[in-house]
Parts: sequence; C-alpha cells; structure tokens
Amino acid sequence: MNGYESLKSNMNFQNVYKNGVSYANKYLVMYVLENRTDNLRLGISVSKKVGNSIIRESVRLNSGSILKGYDIVIIARANLKGKNYADTESALLHLLRLHKILSI
Repeated sequence: MNGYESLKSNMNFQNVYKNGVSYANKYLVMYVLENRTDNLRLGISVSKKVGNSIIRESVRLNSGSILKGYDIVIIARANLKGKNYADTESALLHLLRLHKILSI
C-alpha cells in the first residue's frame, strides 16, 4: 500500500477544483479538500512533457507525514520539467505546510 488512494474520475478532480483551497509555488499548484473519511486521496495532473513519476514518488515517500481525510490534486507547472527529486519534494512539502496538512 502506498499510503493513499488515487483520485481517478474527472468528477472527483472537478469537485476538488471547485470546492477546495489552492496554494501554488513556482513548480506546483495544490488543491486540497476535506473528504470526511479516514483516507488520503490524491490526483496528479501533469503534461506528458513534464512527467508525473517524480511527483508520485515524492508523495509516496512522504505519505506517512500527510494528514488523512483529504482529497489532494497536484498540478505540475511547466517549469518543473527537468527538475530533480529534491526540487520536486521541496515544492511539495512547501505546499503541504501551507495547507497545514503535514504532520511533521
């Protein structure tokens, strides 16, 4: 188990966009919405040019520190392309702290 479930349907993504709160930095945009469950659900929206494997890995390695009960949509900005894991993880942790859903 990777510590979170995937948001799959467009309806779920649209719900988070419409009703969630967003913060952004130079590499990522993050929408967060309470889901009233004990689960963390995650969706990643990224162009094929940027690729989402680094974002997914960063979330997976930090999922134990992310508070449960939220739907999160992460959108990669174009300038994330070519950035390394450390830059991606730093951007992710920064947004999780802004949303106050990081438990460390």
